Amino acid sequence: MPLLCGSATILHSPLDLRWRFVYLSGLRVSSFSQGFRFLDKMVKICCIGAGYVGGPTMAVIAFKCPSVEVAVVDISEPRIRAWNSDQLPIYEPGLEEVVKQCRGRNLFFSSAVEKHVSEADIIFVSVNTPTKTRGLGAGKAADLTYWESAARMIADVSKSDKIVVEKSTVPVKTAEAIEKILIHNSKGISFQILSNPEFLAEGTAIQDLLSPDRVLIGGRETPGGSKAVKALKDVYAQWVPKDRIITTNLWSAELSKLAANAFLAQRISSVNAMSALCEATGANVSEVSHAVGKDTRIGPKFLNSSVGFGGSCFQKDILNLVYICECNGLIEVANYWKQVIKVNDYQKSRFVNRVVSSMFNTVSGKKIAILGFAFKKDTGDTRETPAIDVCKGLLGDKAELSIYDPQVTKDQIERDLSMSKFGWDHPVHLQLTSPAAGEQIWDVAVDAYEATKNAHGLCILTEWDEFRKLDYQKIFNNMQKPAFVFDGRNIVDDAKLREIGFIVYSIGKPLDPWLKDMPAVA
Repeated sequence: MPLLCGSATILHSPLDLRWRFVYLSGLRVSSFSQGFRFLDKMVKICCIGAGYVGGPTMAVIAFKCPSVEVAVVDISEPRIRAWNSDQLPIYEPGLEEVVKQCRGRNLFFSSAVEKHVSEADIIFVSVNTPTKTRGLGAGKAADLTYWESAARMIADVSKSDKIVVEKSTVPVKTAEAIEKILIHNSKGISFQILSNPEFLAEGTAIQDLLSPDRVLIGGRETPGGSKAVKALKDVYAQWVPKDRIITTNLWSAELSKLAANAFLAQRISSVNAMSALCEATGANVSEVSHAVGKDTRIGPKFLNSSVGFGGSCFQKDILNLVYICECNGLIEVANYWKQVIKVNDYQKSRFVNRVVSSMFNTVSGKKIAILGFAFKKDTGDTRETPAIDVCKGLLGDKAELSIYDPQVTKDQIERDLSMSKFGWDHPVHLQLTSPAAGEQIWDVAVDAYEATKNAHGLCILTEWDEFRKLDYQKIFNNMQKPAFVFDGRNIVDDAKLREIGFIVYSIGKPLDPWLKDMPAVA
């Protein structure tokens, strides 16, 4: 079902068994009776899953392809209501403008899942693929329960040929399993499975969608698979240059997403490992990163040392990669990728240890301000944010926390601090909580100044721009003395803060004289 630019309406003979073309309001819809048999009508796309990937991706497709009808469906009524309201369920720069321009025109959010799936020509599946918490592969393997459920539902309600697109990050060979479910329940309907992984960076997701580095589409190397690939390729070709649309086989597309996230996480863990060595030797990790990044073979991106990486994908995808390697007998390869996560965990625990050891080896009963809870700036996403482990570590030492983040709600923070590991990627009613959460002392402040008032120390855990512009003299005046700043994102001018009177710890930078006598013991 290729979609190309056009302006007229042209019908080829219905006896032509290869192609029929219809030009509809700027889009050409093709079908072939030996394979897919799409009706000559407006193309309909349905996305199952109205989360961080499904919502923004479909909004941009609707925005760029006004003659394509896009429905985003989800079983969560509250989430759908939020998408149809003035307060969208996720924060992403530019998202609100795109949604408001298209919603009700050719972009719809609905909980009528089966209806829209039945009517769709192309179905994107963007459901959660959390890490398994029990059974075979627990702690590493992806849980494909929601994917399998979606596939069975698609097969059950479909009355016409479909292209089913993997949008969730899935293990290699998932398409093969989904294909078997669809084929064995097809009732004579033809399904083609494609892999179209997302490469979005939260905080810049809309810009990434409008001007992507690449769009990757993987399909079966068969006539039907090739035509399905072309159909999806021509959707993206409405605004993406064709040289940026890469086509591969299914397995290459599935593995490419895991590999891309593993490579990015590896760079972060590499520079964070160097940050520990810099602190031990008196080197400055920012200077080292700058020198290394000038090598054109390496480049400067993802070389900023921090308290650790977070987000929904990096750790989950590496654990998935580790499990796949182990299942294929590649133990040395699995161990290599495990180290990326181990270094990330080490960086977070090292940061907590530095806070505690610097403050006379105890934070019990001391107020500590937490500036930033999202895993990065310009998003409200807290999945796997380093702030969770840092806060839990400090609360475990009986610190009293005052948390401020411009985009994260108190309810979300409460869920994150009470949730079991890997619980965040499951539906709310399946998320296990810790009974000890209620015994911990923390609150949420309305701004950074309230959070830091009477605090003994402050930890910067998200690189929000507003934290660079704070009146640190005012903050210092209202804090307990000695006043500590623990910069987990290296965004403040540590020299200026020392002039004010702060004792400053910046990751990977030469240690404050106060801190040299109080090493962080892991």
